[in-house]
Amino acid sequence: MRGFITANTNELLKLRVDEIEVRLRCDIGSGIVPIRLMASSMSGQWLKLEMYREELNPVTGAAIRFCTVGEEDNGTCFLDPYPITGTIQRKRAAARRIGTTYCYDFLGLVEKQLVQDWTTYLNETGSAAKMQMPPLDKLFKAEELILSQEGSLTRDPSRVVGTNQIGMVAWHCFLKTPEYPDGREIVMIANDCTVQSGSFGVLEDDFFKAASEYARMNALPRIYMACNSGARIGLVEEVKPYFKVGWNDESNPTAGFKYLYLTPDDFARFPEGTVNARKVLDESSGEVRMVLTDIIGQAHGIGVENLRGSGMIAGETSTAYTETFTLSYVTGRSVGIGAYLCRLGQRVIQMQNGPLILTGYQALNKLLGREVYTSQDQLGGPQVMMPNGITHMEVLDDREGVAAITKWLSYVPKTASSLPVPTVTPDLPNRKIAFKPSKTPYDPRSMLAGHIAEDGTWLSGFFDKGSFTETLQEWGKSVVVGRARLGGIPMGVIAVETRLMEQRIPADPANPESRETVLQQAGQVWFPDSAYKTATAIQDFNNGENLPLMIFANWRGFSGGTRDMYGEILKFGAMIVDQLRVYRQPVFIYIPPNGELRGGAWVVVDPTINVEQMEMYADTEARGGILEPPGICEVKYRAADQIRTMHRLDPGLIELDKDPQINSVQIAEREKQLLPLYLQVAHEFADLHDRSGRMKAKGVICEALKWEDSREFFYFRVRRRLAEERIISEYVAEVPGADHAMAKRGLTELVEKKFGVDKSKDNLKVLSWLESDPRSVRKWISASKHEKTISLVLDIMAAMDNSTRKEVLKALKK
Repeated sequence: MRGFITANTNELLKLRVDEIEVRLRCDIGSGIVPIRLMASSMSGQWLKLEMYREELNPVTGAAIRFCTVGEEDNGTCFLDPYPITGTIQRKRAAARRIGTTYCYDFLGLVEKQLVQDWTTYLNETGSAAKMQMPPLDKLFKAEELILSQEGSLTRDPSRVVGTNQIGMVAWHCFLKTPEYPDGREIVMIANDCTVQSGSFGVLEDDFFKAASEYARMNALPRIYMACNSGARIGLVEEVKPYFKVGWNDESNPTAGFKYLYLTPDDFARFPEGTVNARKVLDESSGEVRMVLTDIIGQAHGIGVENLRGSGMIAGETSTAYTETFTLSYVTGRSVGIGAYLCRLGQRVIQMQNGPLILTGYQALNKLLGREVYTSQDQLGGPQVMMPNGITHMEVLDDREGVAAITKWLSYVPKTASSLPVPTVTPDLPNRKIAFKPSKTPYDPRSMLAGHIAEDGTWLSGFFDKGSFTETLQEWGKSVVVGRARLGGIPMGVIAVETRLMEQRIPADPANPESRETVLQQAGQVWFPDSAYKTATAIQDFNNGENLPLMIFANWRGFSGGTRDMYGEILKFGAMIVDQLRVYRQPVFIYIPPNGELRGGAWVVVDPTINVEQMEMYADTEARGGILEPPGICEVKYRAADQIRTMHRLDPGLIELDKDPQINSVQIAEREKQLLPLYLQVAHEFADLHDRSGRMKAKGVICEALKWEDSREFFYFRVRRRLAEERIISEYVAEVPGADHAMAKRGLTELVEKKFGVDKSKDNLKVLSWLESDPRSVRKWISASKHEKTISLVLDIMAAMDNSTRKEVLKALKK
């Protein structure tokens, strides 16, 4: 049954199936037992599986009792196994009417997706995985988070579904995934769109903040399911039936009014503080009136207090992004603060019919005075949010959305303070790379993930087959970013598009004169959008994901024309430096074969930006320099220099130069004939300055690599660097006054002392030693801790006066 539901989730959701029932008879050896297997959504969770043993009437054979089957049920018996349709079903129907899934049903979708993930993983890895799927009832567990009146969160595993009184819910979830078969934890927060359209009131804001803080304090990934109507709006309804209007002319309302007021009796019926009013005597009627100056009300959560709460959770989400992994899934329309929360969490998956908007299209039409917009999608659908870089991934429905969430989580570490774990892969790390980047434009995704050649053969790429997941695909198309695995190790990846791309800027429906603009973007060049995309991707990989980063650097430079300078290319290029400077995991810059890295593009990824983490490599067929050969020859090897080279090397010109005056015509003709050839010679001469041999000799790269072997090299290099980072973290945590740079220097000296300077570059040998001999490393850390502690104590005592020092020594002797 579970397998059937998992395999047919899309169709079951589309058909809105909420009940599946199967009756069967099982021979258990001691007799035939009638069993009723049910998958029901009536208790809250979508298609929750339950199994009952039927007790039959011995005369009629009809079922008279239904007893649960399972370890935790203790054989509880019921007269009727069918839950009564009620509040839950009505809420589920309300959520479906607006095109989303009831928030509690996402728990069932996650569980079904975990089954699918395990099935796919085991099918792909086969016996190499050396593990089995955990029991289905152990794959997923969710405990709802409850906010007490004192402001503390507690976990309630048995809270009745749908009994929430506010439009926000959250769960502490336990998942067993192929990456973490022993289990991992996440925090899921969701709008309940069936409670006042999922709007944000004060109580919702307080709960969201508490749940987000809970995720932060426990360093757990925070997943936000967004479907809301923005900040809650309201009026003081209890005053509405009683206020009166003070007209300028009681007999002529068209003359306007002076104020709104209450009679003294009506004013007295409201508790103090409901309204502010001033007493006036109306001269025309002689009435005493309480003129309203402020309507406050007794209810909390209908106006500006909600905006204050929105600001509070906006700040909390911004903090959460910097301290843990945050991911938002837009399952339905998300308005105002709801849209901002998704953006502040940075990583966004958007369902096709889930717009992110600031204001509804009807309100904009009213503002413009005409019918301009016809749907919310025109303002914030994926066709808008994907090209502008807000949305990272687009999905068709909620099942795909949950699949995208679990896929993203597969690259993310267990906690914000840990590193991602490698998984078993059938794609061997020491295999050769079949696809080779060419001198002509190509799809960089083939270099990363491989592709099927025209003859039907598979050409493998740099990363494991099927592991590359691209994000931000429609934004900044001259750069490709995503996540992939190298020998099972999760990594962030940035590559360069070599083909001509287009940036489309749509026409503004509010301006009849506007037209769609299509801008051509050359390959191997950073433009404002792609530079911003690069910086954004680096920031995402660093915050909460803790991914080692691979940058396939193949840029000729930045686009520096007037339009792009006005478009802030300088600002976004600088942001790349800002993000690399603070990157906390290993970064590998690799200039691929037939690639080049020049000018300002080299500057913003040079390893000196972050010497503790960054390393640069170049392929033996790569190039690096300030200008391309034609450009530098225009400055440093001009036509006059080329002619001098002709006269030095060409036998014919050497002979003619013996009598230059007589042979001037022949010399000019010979120079004209040879100039195109010597232009190529000049270019070749300049090109020889840009090759990997000179880069290595000048110390700007670590090694020159061969493309087909680079996968194996980087696999062991990444593993070694990650192993070293774990040791460095231990050192910094234990040794007083130690920092990352000190720990790295000490570890480098330890490795060089063990293997020698030359052999210390052997990644496999050093990695094997680090993993097989942890006692040597522990001994080094303990010795350093002892030495630094003594040094620290001596420094403290040296700063003491004699009397204090004597007292300390006397106390130590005791």
